[in-house]
Amino acid sequence: MNTIEYFKERFDLLQSVHKDSGLDIIRQKAFNTFNKMGIPTTRHEEWKYTRISGLFNKEYQFPVTQTATSLSQKDLDAVRLPGHEQASELFFINGLFSFPLSVVRSEALVVMPLEEAAKNEYKDIVSKNFGHSSNYLKDGINALNTAFVQGAVFIHVKKGQIPEHPIYIYNITDARSGNILSQPRSLMHISENAQVQIVETYTTIGLEESFTNQVMEIIVEKDARVEYYKIQNDASHTNQVSTTHIRQVGKSYTHTVTISLDGGIVRNNLNVVLDAEYCEAHLYGLYFQQGQSHIDNHTVVDNVKPNCFSNELYKGIIDDNATGVFNGKIFVQPQAQKTNAYQSNKNVLLSDTASVNSKPQLEIFANDVKCSHGCTVGRLNEEGLFYLQSRGISEKIARSLLLHAFAVDILEHIKPEPIRKYVDKLISERLEFDIT
Repeated sequence: MNTIEYFKERFDLLQSVHKDSGLDIIRQKAFNTFNKMGIPTTRHEEWKYTRISGLFNKEYQFPVTQTATSLSQKDLDAVRLPGHEQASELFFINGLFSFPLSVVRSEALVVMPLEEAAKNEYKDIVSKNFGHSSNYLKDGINALNTAFVQGAVFIHVKKGQIPEHPIYIYNITDARSGNILSQPRSLMHISENAQVQIVETYTTIGLEESFTNQVMEIIVEKDARVEYYKIQNDASHTNQVSTTHIRQVGKSYTHTVTISLDGGIVRNNLNVVLDAEYCEAHLYGLYFQQGQSHIDNHTVVDNVKPNCFSNELYKGIIDDNATGVFNGKIFVQPQAQKTNAYQSNKNVLLSDTASVNSKPQLEIFANDVKCSHGCTVGRLNEEGLFYLQSRGISEKIARSLLLHAFAVDILEHIKPEPIRKYVDKLISERLEFDIT
């Protein structure tokens, strides 16, 4: 049985189990798209440097109904982030949202099944925004997630409300008894004049292989502020395609930081659509790869309306036989005059076998704009190393100091202090040097 036939069999089973869910037609349309496009190969320009087709040459388990979790309290405590006692905690287990495990600690939040939201007072929000990411990601992987959407969640931040503590989202894959394909899906709506901080992590339990194909779509209304932090530090036998699609439909502010430290093949799609005047968006990323790992960051900033501002800075540290990819695109549509957009990608290679492919791009169709982009790839500063060693500092510690200084430009943009310290600790452990 080939890949398409296998997924067709699983899709038919899903449709038969979840009849009249309100999402049947959407799922069918998405599966037709997947059936047409299939799994991307390197002949697809957007996947030129990332080979994932080989990951589908095996059978994966993935559920069509929610089942009782086999995770213990010890398993859950091991993945919890600092400050979880006050945070609202949302758990996805093998791609399905778990209401029994999740805890909403803020009255500013509404959390419900997406299928329910598609039928109640939020149905207009769902119908206008669910699946908007497919306008930017025209490949079979994005369509596959939508085709198998189940156990998805709708998160709503009430108008004018500011949750006192962040939302922690845990994506947990239980791969102790077989290969697992998980496809978490969420739609988040940030109402007018609301604010929220979101922190998302990924963890695989077990030694079997896992593949996570995730899509999160975020709608940001007028005068709202969103901070989103993604932390990827999973095992080397795990693979992931993670899509975050942010659409700013009113004058608003977004701030995203993506930290990628470990995993097998990791592909991040970050789309920011500035769909109203005077929107502001900041995108930061740090990837620190070693071994045989592969990280691919694809970003899109689409300036649809005039007078918007965006700033993007991604930094990479690549060691051993690891590979990195940065593909950043800034679009300025014809009507988006007075756009200010800046993009930069900087990389440090620590070994002769490490490599990075960087492709910053601008596509400008307006004439009154300020835009710039650029990239650098190089080694550690030899003069800096010599200076530190001449002061009696060992080469190992000198390298750690320089690399930490390189990374701190991104770390300082993590605004929640417990999360910033947590990530800083992970970086320090990777450098085998206690910076503090």
